[in-house]
Amino acid sequence: MSIGDTTRTKIANFAPMDYERFFSADVPSFLRSPVRDIFRKVDLQAICSFAGGYPAAVTFPTDQIPCLAAAVLEKYGTRALQYGATQGVPELRAAIASRYGVPVSQVQITTSSQQGIDVCSRVFLDPGDIVLAQSPVYLGALQSFRAYRAEVQEIPPVDQVQGGSGVVKFIYVIPDFNNPTGKTLTLEERKEIVALARELDILIVEDSPYRELRYSGETLPTIRELAPERTLHLGSFSKIFAPGFRLGWIIGPEPLLEQIYVCKQCLDLCPPVLDQYMACEFLTSGALDANLVNTIAEYKRRRDLMLGLLEKYMPEGTSWTHPDGGLFLWVTLPESIDTVALYDEALSAGVAYVAGSFFYPDGSHRNTMRLNFSFIEESKMEPGIKLLAAVLAKALTNKRL
Repeated sequence: MSIGDTTRTKIANFAPMDYERFFSADVPSFLRSPVRDIFRKVDLQAICSFAGGYPAAVTFPTDQIPCLAAAVLEKYGTRALQYGATQGVPELRAAIASRYGVPVSQVQITTSSQQGIDVCSRVFLDPGDIVLAQSPVYLGALQSFRAYRAEVQEIPPVDQVQGGSGVVKFIYVIPDFNNPTGKTLTLEERKEIVALARELDILIVEDSPYRELRYSGETLPTIRELAPERTLHLGSFSKIFAPGFRLGWIIGPEPLLEQIYVCKQCLDLCPPVLDQYMACEFLTSGALDANLVNTIAEYKRRRDLMLGLLEKYMPEGTSWTHPDGGLFLWVTLPESIDTVALYDEALSAGVAYVAGSFFYPDGSHRNTMRLNFSFIEESKMEPGIKLLAAVLAKALTNKRL
């Protein structure tokens, strides 16, 4: 018997280990993403998927990437391949500061906008604390808040604020083209959130990855512009450049960013340096704004196509939002329909969506779903909506029998 055989025999004789005992007290609070689980189960190219939040690959400036990389390496040399500052490379911070009219000291680069949510949770939340949020809530934010054992409650009107056992730490909101609903807050609603935050003397985390993807309607002030003293504004290159670069930013008061800076040191040391320089070159050259024109036209066409198909095929009693931008719309079905229970049937038929109840902290509203119109190929959109409508119509017929 060889040494390797002997070792394998000894390992085989060990009793099965109880790995659960190694996990931290936070682990039971981790929330699985049903969207990511879908991606593990199926080939997105083989079905009609309205499930993910992926941007359209045709919007990626693939023809410019080699030139960007070459320009960056020529300009910065090995600096672009070395470790960088935790706050982000100065050139990109300056470019973002100039674009949004803030001092460079108020800009922190993050490794994705999702990290922005996570560091805000990590820095500000203790177990049992309360986050006020729009309902339904972006799933990635729910995952982060739950991971730090915070409680998520719906934002109340200012005159209905009640005391409780938990400490309210901040309001989380996506004011422009909300994920998952696609809705946009009115100016009055933004002012009410600011009034509530000032009444409670708490922070606001303004998640804004879709703001520059407006296809119709009036551009409104950001919440940060209305309350700069207490707002952390999260931005992202994922929807306006390419998600593979994993770059975002936070704009906020310097004392808050200082603690986020310290927190990030133990997370990733610094955001990807080469990616930052390429994003900076893309932004400052004017290529980003030029690409946005094409991106907006592409998504507007896809949004309009989906809205027309829903009107054409969806069963009676179904309604949906009409977003002015972003990547999603929200479908509400008759109360008798359970989109969680129907999911496997829909997937077997060749169409995927995300059940709306996953975006509610209490798992309610099981008669809703989120549909994404940016990722699916346009040639698949009509077959996909027809398949989805057929599954729903069958379920409604069965309920009536």
